[in-house]
Amino acid sequence: MPDHLHWLMQLGEEVDLGRCVQGVKSLVSRELGQPIWQPGFHDRAMRKDEDLQALARYIVTNPLRAGLVKRVGDYPHWDAMWL
Repeated sequence: MPDHLHWLMQLGEEVDLGRCVQGVKSLVSRELGQPIWQPGFHDRAMRKDEDLQALARYIVTNPLRAGLVKRVGDYPHWDAMWL
């Protein structure tokens, strides 16, 4: 998506989500030479009874629902290992 990021990931036992997101934001901003992120972030934990593949497909089809592309494969950042 051009103005936000959907990211499906699994954290390890000792990994802090806030520090992980902060690290990604910092790295991207350094690479681009300027800050691009708004403060904070929104997260949602996946429940054990949720279907991982269905959730990944929902995220991947966001550009299609937003009308940015006609096919999921046309969006350059669509890849997901669960599909």
